[in-house]
Amino acid sequence: MTPVNVAAVPQRSPFRYPGGKTWFVPTFRRWIASMKSRPRMLVEPFVGGGIISLTALFEDWVERVVMVELDDEVAAVWQAIVAGDAEWLANRVLAFPLSREAVVAELQMTPTAIRERAFQTLLKNRTLHGGILAEGSSFIRHGENGKGIGSRWYPATLATRLRNLSQVAGRIDFRHADGLLVMEEFSQSSNVVYFIDPPYTAGGKRAGRRLYTHHLLDHERLFSLCERLQGDFLLTYDEADEVKELVRRHNFQMRLIPMKNTHHATLKELVIGRDLSWLDELPVVRETIADYRVE
Repeated sequence: MTPVNVAAVPQRSPFRYPGGKTWFVPTFRRWIASMKSRPRMLVEPFVGGGIISLTALFEDWVERVVMVELDDEVAAVWQAIVAGDAEWLANRVLAFPLSREAVVAELQMTPTAIRERAFQTLLKNRTLHGGILAEGSSFIRHGENGKGIGSRWYPATLATRLRNLSQVAGRIDFRHADGLLVMEEFSQSSNVVYFIDPPYTAGGKRAGRRLYTHHLLDHERLFSLCERLQGDFLLTYDEADEVKELVRRHNFQMRLIPMKNTHHATLKELVIGRDLSWLDELPVVRETIADYRVE
């Protein structure tokens, strides 16, 4: 299986999100299309840029989504959109005179409303290196074609995405909360499915610590909770022995899916669920950890 060409996937999210799942969209479609009945709701407990939830809405795979995010800045964007401020954000993006000095001045201001904080978040996301919002991130220096800080600032494109989100905002239940608690809330509902993409910190992985403000997670608790869910779920994880051991212990299945990182290197991520027979043509991950290899 070759990595997905993300340029062929509709870009719905207003974020340039580290660890984003645009590459996973075709696999998500196959998963949800394989279900015997259409689920009523999708819960995404670590929503980030939200591409899976947005795909589910725009392509009408579910009636509603529950999007959960603990990070204050990322949450502000989704809160503003759900509150009806997508048009305000779009106009603000189009009117902003981008320069390093203007960005610094804007980010030094104290926001007095959620939508103002949302705009600052989008501005940071588009001008900081890699879109990384975590503390310590720095501005883009050279960027695309030497455009520097403006190399990822596409105001017309971003405004269009924000305006399009107005079409589905009424079907979004956004929670600024702990994703595991929200999973618990819906755990006994059989017509709810879950796409779970936690920060990759299992097995000593450092990416989650570098990319996200909220990176600490009890992975054992997450797997135990997945066992109790009445609805189906998919987990995506970085390849780590600790994760594979959790999969084996909880009697789940796993497959490897190729993806390309921002440096165009092909990597493989684990997809985890109860029954992955709809992915049977993908490599099977050996459950004997000491003898791990791809068939």
